[in-house]
Amino acid sequence: MRAADCLTLERAADAVGGRVLGDGDVVFRRFAPVHDAGPEALALLADRRYAGDLEDCGGCALLVSEELCDLEAGPPDRLVVPDPYAALLVLVPLLHPEPSVVPGVHPAATIHDSASIPVSAAIAPHAVIAAGVVLGENVSIGANCVIERGTSIGADTVLFPNVTVYADSVVGKRVVVHAGTRIGVDGFGYVTEAGNHRKLPQVGGCVIEDDVEIGANCTIDRGSIGRTVIGAGSKLDNLVHIGHNVQIGPRSILVAQVGVAGSTRTGEGVAMGGQAGLVGHLRIGAGARIGAQAGVIGDVAPGETVSGYPARDHRSYLKAMALLMRLPEVMQRVDRLERRAVERDAR
Repeated sequence: MRAADCLTLERAADAVGGRVLGDGDVVFRRFAPVHDAGPEALALLADRRYAGDLEDCGGCALLVSEELCDLEAGPPDRLVVPDPYAALLVLVPLLHPEPSVVPGVHPAATIHDSASIPVSAAIAPHAVIAAGVVLGENVSIGANCVIERGTSIGADTVLFPNVTVYADSVVGKRVVVHAGTRIGVDGFGYVTEAGNHRKLPQVGGCVIEDDVEIGANCTIDRGSIGRTVIGAGSKLDNLVHIGHNVQIGPRSILVAQVGVAGSTRTGEGVAMGGQAGLVGHLRIGAGARIGAQAGVIGDVAPGETVSGYPARDHRSYLKAMALLMRLPEVMQRVDRLERRAVERDAR
């Protein structure tokens, strides 16, 4: 289906396999959350927690799950689907298509004669591409990016402005790297001799596998003598730091400000909440879940969910926190008992 500047509910339902309640000819031009929807917006309601916002919803129609479609308040015209978020994966590109990349090298870009640049690549102003760099078909390099010597970047990869890829790094196909990220940075490796910190040369590799997306202002260290690897299909939020020799398993998700110290390895499909921190040399099993702000100082078994500092089984942590919240009450009781004991002994 071609991109359009507006959609009817009926056409949207055909695109996502949903059904229409009300008038299928209602036209929408944008999407919005329920509380912020204007007259031309299809308002999203995917969670019962936001049902209270329906009373003041100004959207022309509602994108809603089967579970919530019978709520009385809000727009009467509705697009009903099993999963509203999955429907957005189809509908958003119809109204907001990705801008097409125009191939070519901007005159203000600097490219070494030995770099391999296909005619389908797009190189923006002030990008610098060093000796021996190899770009795949349809690669897009944003303004002010620096691609150092010997790096390879796979087909259909997009680097937004101000990305730096250090020497000899490998970036796969269909990778997206947002502004300000640094790939293949020297790891933090020092040997202390006679009170002085001597840097251990960081000569390993940095590999970003296919279909990875990396947020803005992330730093991914190269290996010291081995490799740092971000597994295929993984998604890193903004401000994530990956230390040297870390291996992140395929299809993992790391939320903002996660920090993973050197030589830690994770299995497939691991999820780490915002500001979680992992010490070095750990093994995190496939499918493990690490809560936001968790401090992980030991290995985590496959499928386990941990939280807190130091991180422990999530249920145990919640029970411990519940007991901790009762501490003032317990101390008051202890104080009363102590006073009674003192009074009894004084008689």
